[in-house]
Amino acid sequence: MASRTVQSSRPITIRRAVARDAGRLTRLVRGSGAYAGQYAAAVAGYRVGPDYIEAHRVFVAVGADEQGDRILGFYSLVLAPPELDLLFVADHAQGRGTGRLLVAHMQSEARAAGLERVKVVSHPPAEGFYHRAGAVRTGTALANPPAVPWDRPEFEFRIPPE
Repeated sequence: MASRTVQSSRPITIRRAVARDAGRLTRLVRGSGAYAGQYAAAVAGYRVGPDYIEAHRVFVAVGADEQGDRILGFYSLVLAPPELDLLFVADHAQGRGTGRLLVAHMQSEARAAGLERVKVVSHPPAEGFYHRAGAVRTGTALANPPAVPWDRPEFEFRIPPE
C-alpha cells in the first residue's frame, strides 16, 4: 500500500519510518517527559528497533529546522489485532497539533487497511489527549507487575468509512 503524506500549515510531514530512524525513535520514547517519575522504569530499556519498524506500520512526523529534518513524533499501527501500539510526541513539540496530525494519519491508514476500530491501551497521563482526539473509553487494562505496575485506560478509535 502506498504511504500518504499529511502536511499542515506548519512545515510538518508524515512519512513511513525507515530502519535508520530506529535510534531517534528509541531516544524519543526514553526521553519522554510523560514517563518521568513513577513511569520511568517502563521506558528505561525500551527499544524501537529496525525489526519493529519493518514488522509494523510505523510513521514519523518530521519538521524542518535549522539542523535539518527533526522527528517530532511517531506512531505504530498494528493491523491484527488492530491497535495503536505506540504514539509519542517529542516534549518540545507537544501542544502544537503534532499528536492530532499523527492520529488523523493513523485513522487514514486504518481506513485504507479496511479497519473499523483501532484499540489503544493508553499511558495514564495521555488519557486526556486520547479523549480530546476522539477516542472512546472502553475499559481498563489491569496492572501486570512487574512489567506494568499500574492500571491503564483502554480506548478505541472508531474508523468511519469515507
